[in-house]
Amino acid sequence: MTSSLDQLSAGTLDWLGANLDHFDPYAADAGTATHQQAAKAVLELALLRHCSTWTGGPHDERLGGATALLRKLWQRPEFPRLFDAHLPSAPTYGLAFAALAPDGIDDSVCRATLARLAPDFLSPAGKSPLKRMEIRFYADKAGASHTIEPYAELVGQSPLVTLTAATPGGAAEGDAAKGDAAKGDAATGEAADGDTAPLTDSEGYSLTHAAFFLGDYGRTPTGLDGDALAHARELVRRMLDHCVGQDRWDLAAELVVSQFILGLEPLRTPSGAAAVECLVRAQRSDGAIPGRSAALMAPPSATAGEFFRKAYHTTLVTALMTLVLSSGRPSWHRD
Repeated sequence: MTSSLDQLSAGTLDWLGANLDHFDPYAADAGTATHQQAAKAVLELALLRHCSTWTGGPHDERLGGATALLRKLWQRPEFPRLFDAHLPSAPTYGLAFAALAPDGIDDSVCRATLARLAPDFLSPAGKSPLKRMEIRFYADKAGASHTIEPYAELVGQSPLVTLTAATPGGAAEGDAAKGDAAKGDAATGEAADGDTAPLTDSEGYSLTHAAFFLGDYGRTPTGLDGDALAHARELVRRMLDHCVGQDRWDLAAELVVSQFILGLEPLRTPSGAAAVECLVRAQRSDGAIPGRSAALMAPPSATAGEFFRKAYHTTLVTALMTLVLSSGRPSWHRD
């Protein structure tokens, strides 16, 4: 890793390790986060640990406390019930819970959680392509039976292929409807005239999440090639340039991961290298990234709990980015 990536990795992982009580909904001072927020935060922490198993080394040591916490929570029968506070997302959270279980634990709680899923949740009916990719991603890892179509049939319907970027004038390339949506976002203050976001916020996250699910954070081929791959790379580049210019830290970190998944070496691309340096500038001396963006960062007056709620997600995503970039290329990969 470069010195910048080393700094981001060590700082973010150390901050997360020092703040595990804020993740634990059963800790004595868990008033720093509601149970709803804690459940989502714990699943994100579990995804970080899951991806860390590809790299080993000092990451394992820095995540030792997180692994111990996750092993404890994954064996508490009452913990998955916290997902019910997020009714629309509860089935997905339950599936992710089973998929991201630490190795070597009693899996009875995971099996019970899977058993509570409605059969139609694990079918493609009525779900967007991105949602179907997400369900397949976690169901395959959990060993859950499902009827979602193969990735090869989903890739052409994914946001990596179907999204088009807005032009500086506000119209999307080849898609006036998407251009109207982008201009609508600009009108609400997300992008000023002359600095139109290539994609809306929701489109940007759809783009990165599609890459995550199709490419398993860089461990499997996405199925994209030729013009489709070039299109996806260009969308990511344009959105990444915009996020760096706007100090949009969490989405910038996700887009760097997406570049890696799409076969690029982000530290060798101008947009990826600029994003890493943008995150280095944002990082505090304690290792935290203080919010999703400069506009949404925690104020100096924030209490410890308020700061955690503002900072944990972007700090965790940045840590995940450093793990992915240091994981090396699987043998199948050819740039």
